[in-house]
Amino acid sequence: MDWGEWMEQCEAARGKFAQLINADIKEIAIVSSVSHATSAIATSLPSINDRNEVIITDMDFPCIGHVWLSQPDIQVNFIPAKKNAYTIDQYENAIYSNTLLTSISHILYYNGFRQDIKNISEVVHAKGSYLFVDAYQSAGQVDIDVKRDGIDILVAGMQKYMLGIPGIAFMYVRNELAEQLTPGITGWFGQANPFAFDVQSVKYAGGARRFDTGTFPMLNGYASNAALDLLHEVGIQNIEKRLIDLSKYTLDYAQEKGIKIVSPLDPNQKGSNTALLIENAHDVEQKMKEEGYIVSARNDVIRIAPHFYNTKEDIIGALDCFKEITMR
Repeated sequence: MDWGEWMEQCEAARGKFAQLINADIKEIAIVSSVSHATSAIATSLPSINDRNEVIITDMDFPCIGHVWLSQPDIQVNFIPAKKNAYTIDQYENAIYSNTLLTSISHILYYNGFRQDIKNISEVVHAKGSYLFVDAYQSAGQVDIDVKRDGIDILVAGMQKYMLGIPGIAFMYVRNELAEQLTPGITGWFGQANPFAFDVQSVKYAGGARRFDTGTFPMLNGYASNAALDLLHEVGIQNIEKRLIDLSKYTLDYAQEKGIKIVSPLDPNQKGSNTALLIENAHDVEQKMKEEGYIVSARNDVIRIAPHFYNTKEDIIGALDCFKEITMR
């Protein structure tokens, strides 16, 4: 029951995530997942103005669409992908005077396409919309600066490139915006003084902390704190540079092997994830696992997604394994 130590670990992780994305610690909420964070925002948005449309892309991770579509007072419209990517012009043409929020993925889960957040934010804000960024596939592998890039809300889980475990995520909400929102999902840690034990009133905490809910997942907090220490020690800019190099190598070697690639062929337009087209992706994923290679099947692709600790030899082995299995 070392409550103080538990809280210190989670608060330290909150602060290190804030530092990772150049936010103030009061702009960060601790949540259980990106689905939880998105739901918390979706249920609080109607309280700030009379706009009612949310724009999302048709290649967002499904949980994002599920959340927005579940809200009875929100009209959801989708931007269709063009060749598994999106252009600034598409955002220009999709956002109207009734658009409350534009919800995008920083890096697409399907094929690793990397969106230009800063340019998109300029378009979004010029139209009077807020920008919501799902950074699950980007946090921990590319440099994120919420101030530089004009992000209003950002969500990211610890499981992927942030080297943590499932069950904990972080949500950034720009302070001026957070103060306008009345949470539809809250809990005792979302209150200004959780230890007042006042059951008869609601007094929200300042900033994004109002979106904290119940007792934090303590073990996940320990893991997050250690993982974020490692990311800061290595340095996100160093990680991003290495992953661009590994991504280029993956693209070149896959093309040399005659493997069909669904990802952008320019490593500067994608994240670490390189998507390889294959019809029976889930079967291939399992067979590669049996050979010692952990990859991910998503619909009709296998994702090869190294992190900074991987080597070119790892990539050669994985792609050779993929080629051999698909040729059987």
